[in-house]
Amino acid sequence: MLMRSKKRTTLLRYWTTRYVLTLFVGLIFLGVFSMWWMQQTALEYRLNLLKYLADETADRAIKDNGNVVIGPILSGIINEREKILHLNKEPIIYITDPDGQIIFTNPQIYIKEGEDQIQKSILQSKNSIQKVKLNDGNKVFVVKSPIDYSEKRYGWVFIIQDESSLKEVDQDHGILAIMLIGLGILGLAVIYVLSRRISRPIQKVAKAAAQIREGNYDIDLHEDAREEEIYELVQSFKQMTNRLTQLEKLRAQLFAGVTHDLKTPVTSISGLVQAVKDDVVTGEESKEFLDISLKEIKRLQRMIEDLLDFNAISSGAFTIKVKQENLNELIKEIAYQWKVTQEDQNFELNVKVPEKFLFGMVDSLRLQEILINLLNNAKQALAEDRRIEISLYKSDNNRINIDVKDHGKGISPEEKDYIFEPFYRGEKKKLKVRGLGLGLPFSRMLAKAQRGDLVLKESSDAGTTFSLSLVHQPEV
Repeated sequence: MLMRSKKRTTLLRYWTTRYVLTLFVGLIFLGVFSMWWMQQTALEYRLNLLKYLADETADRAIKDNGNVVIGPILSGIINEREKILHLNKEPIIYITDPDGQIIFTNPQIYIKEGEDQIQKSILQSKNSIQKVKLNDGNKVFVVKSPIDYSEKRYGWVFIIQDESSLKEVDQDHGILAIMLIGLGILGLAVIYVLSRRISRPIQKVAKAAAQIREGNYDIDLHEDAREEEIYELVQSFKQMTNRLTQLEKLRAQLFAGVTHDLKTPVTSISGLVQAVKDDVVTGEESKEFLDISLKEIKRLQRMIEDLLDFNAISSGAFTIKVKQENLNELIKEIAYQWKVTQEDQNFELNVKVPEKFLFGMVDSLRLQEILINLLNNAKQALAEDRRIEISLYKSDNNRINIDVKDHGKGISPEEKDYIFEPFYRGEKKKLKVRGLGLGLPFSRMLAKAQRGDLVLKESSDAGTTFSLSLVHQPEV
């Protein structure tokens, strides 16, 4: 059953949609919070005004003789003060005697018999502002102020107003709406511009990657982004493309070189054997031709074995058997065996190991392959100072390092980046040694298979040093 691929969308649309959704949710939250805050502010402000109105009414309702006087003048003052509140519903003002018996209302309302008394709970409360729930479920605020004269209580002023009326903020709705719409439009514009600015260089890199996937390495990116991450992405992609271009050219050259190196011994063997077969050479000379043929066959066998081993470890079909080894003794033994097998003994091999034994988890046979390859390369690079040095030491990161140093003319700077590429051989080496160029790549793979690594430590006119790092295993 085929898996249905997920529907893809552009980076611009993807992030713009999410930013807009986030902005929309944020504006809703901001609007709700702003409305709540405005209502609470309006409520607090109007309750303070009602308290001021109650205090002023209580002050004007008492005369110097201690009589409570209610008339047109008091009603006019109350109506004038109510205009300041900007309420859509007029509050009800009660003036009562000290026991809560209603003696005046503004506006005048009909009061049923038995309901002309303020509730004792409201009258006896110490709070000057109270929130009361009525029998019909409505909530009102009651503001009271005592009518006192010469430290004697002559009555009360009560102002009652609905909670919803006190919280009404009709005058500010338009301002809030304009503010939120303005923020929304500005946010949309900023989000779109920023998303487009961010997505544009990434889109160009994606298109360039698609061209490379099709085999077209001739791309041109001129994106100078101010954002550091995007700039690093573009620059890294440019460098990757340049390296791929160089590697593609190098691959074609190396393929041609490898084909030539494999073809040469076959052609040589064919010519030599044909000469013997056709009696072009006879006697001792024919034996010499056959000896040369055997040497070419052995060299061809080594090339094929190198290819097979490289392919085996590349595909994972390769076994590594590591165990704890005394590297001091093992390296001395490998160096000695390699030196005695060399036909040309015109060089000096120095092995430096610490006094204290170093133990590591290695495959001794694979370690021998790595060191022999490094020693062969070092010998081929020797110049006037025909000296090779092997150094064993423990590094600062608690790993074991084995350095192989020659005193040749070094590796040219333009070749350093490619020495671990399969089938690569330097220009100087091509003229001296015939091979496939798999020694260093294969040795690095063997090192990594043992949880180590092989690197070019340094190379100059004074010589070249390769460093092999391995896992340190303290002696049990």
